[in-house]
Amino acid sequence: MAEPQHILDCDVLIVGGGINGAGIARDAAGRGLSVVLCEKDDLASHTSSASTKLIHGGLRYLEYYEFNLVRKALIEREVLLRAAPHIMRPLRFVMPHAQGQRPALLIRAGLMLYDLLAKRELLPASSGINLRCHAAGKPLKPEFRRGFIYSDGWVDDARLVVLNAIDAGEKGATILTQALCTSLARTPGGWEADLYKASCGNIRVNARYVVNAAGPWTADFLHKALPKEGGGHLRLIKGSHIIVKRIFEHDNAYIFQHRDGRIVFAIPYERDFTLIGTTDLDYHGDANQVAIGEDEIAYLCQLASEYFVKPIVPADVVWTYSGVRPLVEDGADAKAVTRDYRLEVDSDGPPMLSIFGGKITTYRKLAEEAVDLIAKSLDNRHGGWTHNACLPGGDLYGAEPRNKSVLEFDAWARTVQGRYSWLPPLLALRYARAYGTRVHTLLCDRTAIADMGEEIAPELYAAEVEYLRRYEWARSAQDILWRRSKLGLHLPPDTGDKLQAWLDLHPLQTAGR
Repeated sequence: MAEPQHILDCDVLIVGGGINGAGIARDAAGRGLSVVLCEKDDLASHTSSASTKLIHGGLRYLEYYEFNLVRKALIEREVLLRAAPHIMRPLRFVMPHAQGQRPALLIRAGLMLYDLLAKRELLPASSGINLRCHAAGKPLKPEFRRGFIYSDGWVDDARLVVLNAIDAGEKGATILTQALCTSLARTPGGWEADLYKASCGNIRVNARYVVNAAGPWTADFLHKALPKEGGGHLRLIKGSHIIVKRIFEHDNAYIFQHRDGRIVFAIPYERDFTLIGTTDLDYHGDANQVAIGEDEIAYLCQLASEYFVKPIVPADVVWTYSGVRPLVEDGADAKAVTRDYRLEVDSDGPPMLSIFGGKITTYRKLAEEAVDLIAKSLDNRHGGWTHNACLPGGDLYGAEPRNKSVLEFDAWARTVQGRYSWLPPLLALRYARAYGTRVHTLLCDRTAIADMGEEIAPELYAAEVEYLRRYEWARSAQDILWRRSKLGLHLPPDTGDKLQAWLDLHPLQTAGR
């Protein structure tokens, strides 16, 4: 490698800009550790933006007796709903009861256990429902007469990653996107890593501790850094989703169980759409090239059509996405592989922590446990702090999480619409939902729509694009339309090309991030 053009010294180098890497960077920086995070692509560009968008305990894991995982996730569900009430919301799930499924009494008992496994302050309890007179029964076939309803949460997964990175950056971490770690070696004094970032060339990072949070590439990265290691502990499971035009008008989601035991959700999505997923398939290809297969589209359409009056066919699909979940190998069937995580430290010299498995709901707890290990090794005496801290934009009613703020978001959003009455109401609501209190930074010193700059696409103004570039590491049209937002679903198909051309003509004017 050529001589580095930049040299960075830090306590902790984190490789991977998904939810685990960003969460660890945030926690570590908040404890006073100097942190560098590198991500070879954009933040959340792989697994962490390809989830089912749920903050949930994992009801189906009860049948695999993963009670500790479910309890941990249920506790975290409440913590996260308080921390980020703008990008999360409570969601009620309707489970139609079909012939051939488990007895209704057994399902009801499972839901009661789900309600009781952890303290629940924000979400209502489960109950049985009569689908013949409940709004959720109308879109379903008439044979579904009885069902159940329970609570979990929805999250904008990609924005959750970005908010953790923002908080890390504001606490002193250096966040490097589009920065590939090309080599990593132990030295007598720590780790020496070489990064390559096209915009600034070669970067040398000297770190006391390395965190391997590379997601699907965790095992590969570990083996390259420490060739003496044996096989990894990851099993790659492909999960795919389809998006169709909105199937139902109410705000509940559905959970369907297929005869093969797999669970599929149908969730209200982006106001005008319904999200259907996911599949669970072992994956052996290139994690950079994961994509839905025609068989998966057919499977999801067929399963949903077994429940909804209106059949869903592949031609109805307006968008798809797929991700590879790096799960802990436990020898189980793909749908039953544990979603719990494992933290492994190699301390034969300067330490490296590798993250195996996990799920988005428990990322904060994973990060806290990881930084506890790091802090002990580096003689850092600061304890965990994220349990009672808002994520950026989540301080709707003050700096500390407010118990009911996620239930009061709509009232807060109306104050934003009133304060910025010159904005179209739906645009003001989108800003409030995406940015929370950071909407005031986006709209600072703007008093009319003309102050928002060029309208690059319908209701996508230069002011928002510049905000995303300056504060959220957005660099491409893909970053903006499909990760920082889902505007790609709502705007004309050629918007991506037009936005990329605009970005190319308007280089970022500030060093920013």
